[in-house]
Parts: sequence; C-alpha cells; structure tokens
Amino acid sequence: MRTVYFGIFVHCLALADIQVLPSAAVGVDEDGTIEFLDQNARSAEASAEKHSWPVGSYSVVSSDPTSASFFFPGFFDTHIHASQYPNVGLFGKTTLLDWLNSYTFPLESSFSDLKVADDVYSRVIARTLGNGTTTAAYYATVHTAGTNLLADLALKAGQRAFIGRCCMDANSPDYYCDKDLEDAQKATLEVIEHITKIDPDHDIVCPILTPRFAASCSKELLSWLGKLSTDTNLPVQTHISENMLEVELVKSMHTFADSYAGVYDKCGLLHDKTILAHAVHLTDDERALIAKRGSGIAHCPASNSALTSGETRVKWLLDAGVKVGLGTDVSGGFTPSILHTARQALLVSRHLSMKGDESHKLSIEEVLYLATVGGAEVCGLADKLGNFLPGKKWDAQLITLDCKNSPVDIFPWELKTHEDLVAKWLFNGDDRNVTKVWVDGKLVAGTAFTS
Repeated sequence: MRTVYFGIFVHCLALADIQVLPSAAVGVDEDGTIEFLDQNARSAEASAEKHSWPVGSYSVVSSDPTSASFFFPGFFDTHIHASQYPNVGLFGKTTLLDWLNSYTFPLESSFSDLKVADDVYSRVIARTLGNGTTTAAYYATVHTAGTNLLADLALKAGQRAFIGRCCMDANSPDYYCDKDLEDAQKATLEVIEHITKIDPDHDIVCPILTPRFAASCSKELLSWLGKLSTDTNLPVQTHISENMLEVELVKSMHTFADSYAGVYDKCGLLHDKTILAHAVHLTDDERALIAKRGSGIAHCPASNSALTSGETRVKWLLDAGVKVGLGTDVSGGFTPSILHTARQALLVSRHLSMKGDESHKLSIEEVLYLATVGGAEVCGLADKLGNFLPGKKWDAQLITLDCKNSPVDIFPWELKTHEDLVAKWLFNGDDRNVTKVWVDGKLVAGTAFTS
C-alpha cells in the first residue's frame, strides 16, 4: 500500500545545505519509491488529494506534532568490519599493525564456526539498524560460508548491505589467510554466486570485492580482483594510508608503484565504485589520482583516534572533488553508531583547525551530509538514496528526542529553531531516539518496531 509520511522533515541537499521542512508530506509508492515531496503541506490527506491519490489507497504515518520528532534519511556506514563487533572498545595502547595481530586476526579466525558467525552477525546487523544505519559496507572474514551467512542475515533483516569476503594471501597469519591465489579466487567467486542467487539484481545485498589492504595481498591477487571488478562491474572496498608503518610496508612490498594509491590504480582497483577507508596520510598526488578516478573515501574518525592513526583532512579531500562518507570501522572504531561517528568527525576537524588552519573545520550540516548524501555518493547510490527527493527510495528514520529514556533533554523555552533540535540530537542523541527505521519503504527497526 502507498504511504504518506507527514510532519517535520530534515535532509541535506548539498554539503553545507541542510533543509528543515516544518510541515511537509512525502508520498511513497508500493515499491518504496518517493513519488512526491510537498514542502508546505497542510495535511497528509490534502497532499494525497493534490497528487491524485484516492482516499483509501494509502496509509498515513505522522511524526508527533506535540513532540520533538522528525524524519531523517537513513545513515550510511561506508566501512564496518562485521566480524570484529565483539571487540568494540578493545584496543588497549596498540596501533594498527600490532592491533591486527593481537586482537583482530585471532577473533576473525573463529568465524569458521558458523554458530559464532550467526551470533555476531545477527547482533551487529540489529545494532546498526537500530542506530539508523540503512546501508552498510561490511567486511566479513576469509570464510566463504560465514560471509554467505552475513549476506543471508542482512537480506532477512532488510538492511541494504555490501558484503565482502576478505582476500588476503600475504603478510597474514598462517592460521588465518587464503592458502594461495587459486584459493582466494575460488572463495570469492562462490560468495558472488551465492549473493547473486539470493538477490539477483543486488537491490538489497550486493557483493563487494574486498582485498583487505595492499600489504595483505599479492600483486597477482590485486590484479585478478581488478580485472574481476572490470568484468563484472562489481564495487571494491579496501584500506589506504591508515597508519604510517602500514604505508611504509606497502611501499617496501609493492615496488611496482610509486604510491599506495598507485598500487591499486595499476591493478585496476581504483575507479568510481571503489571505497577507500581512512586516507589519513595521502599525498597531494594521491588525492589528485583518487579524484580523477572517482573513488570515494570512508572517513573513520573514531577508529583513527582510538588507534592513534592520525587525522583525515576531510575538507582537503572535498576541496579536490573527492567523495567522502563516514565509517564506524568497528572494531578499530568503538561504536556502531554513525551519529556518534558524525560527532567524532566534527570534533576531529576542530582538532585539525587548532593547528592553525580554520579551513579544516566541519559544521553540523556538513557531517550530517557525509552521513547521508556523502555516503550514498561513496557507495554509488546517490541516484536512489541520501535524501527525500522524488524518485529516490524511502530509506529513513523517525527521530524522537523527547521519548522515554531519551539521552536528550529538551527545554522548549530554550530552543529557538528546528535547527537547534538537530544540533541537540547530533551531540546528545543515540539509538534510544531512533523510533522507526524504514528500508525500501519497509519498516525494519527502531524502538517502536516489533518483528
């Protein structure tokens, strides 16, 4: 049945342009596609009549006019390791490379046990959806069966997901790696086949080619994945320039290229469907190359702070035309919440600006753009997701700031505008404020959701 959503709407139209519509109506058809947006609506019924929707042919969902609630687009998590969820908050004093060996690889190796995989993947999907993440770019593990299970669970839960089996045939523990190039190829193709079988058009779950990072893959594996991406038009996700020791390791290992980005480029992995996580230590030439190829960056501020990797210069990237979204990077990142990640992105940008260059500073409007439209651009979905413009899909969340047990205290005499509510939500809100979550027009999560 068609649905008219009525009430306060907040969405981003451009990087620094957040639009607040105090009384609007959005009409969503049976396929979950937005058919109309009335920016000044008297009622849901009046808007339906205006667009020739007969009485009885639609249902109505309204934000409570007496409460501090509004509709907001679903979040994008452009970089999250689903298998690492049990380790959130566990990193001690480690940095990237020793953290991988001390915490990450031992945990991921246990996913040969499907009971472990089912428990963890079910929880991380529920947790991310509950935090308003309607689209996630997931890294699984090297295990084929476990990766396929992650795809099954995401599809069942109704979360849009890119599902990647980690490819790693070099600089990896003997107990946790691809045995050889042929083993990596076979497992990768099996995952693609499974996901295409359960979702032939990749509308909800889509395979994504996942060389873990350049130092964990041979040139032969990287090149094979690059050719596979060209032949199949499948997206790619990997890491780049997260940590200086990692950058030096890649430089010493892959001498055929003159930079980290150059390694991916020479192997055919740098294109407009590539998601590169971190990009903390890029050079000017690498930034120019990434912009030229149309690749996107998953900015992971919580992880980069936790592992003392550095501070990504987001404005520097955006100024060069590079697409940027946000990633929680669980479990280097300590939270599966994109709202919290947006908060961290804003604060990290301020730390950069404290070094003397105010141009690095990100605003509330800008980090919420990165969490929605920016993420859609990075994931190659900007034509169908990211805001409430007609023709896009209804992937949305209903935010209620004065709900029971809300972490946000609202003082009506203090707040002057709806923009004030949005600011309070960004800095104080969490999953308790996410009342309902829709993906493709279907209600899938939220505090008011019962399966």
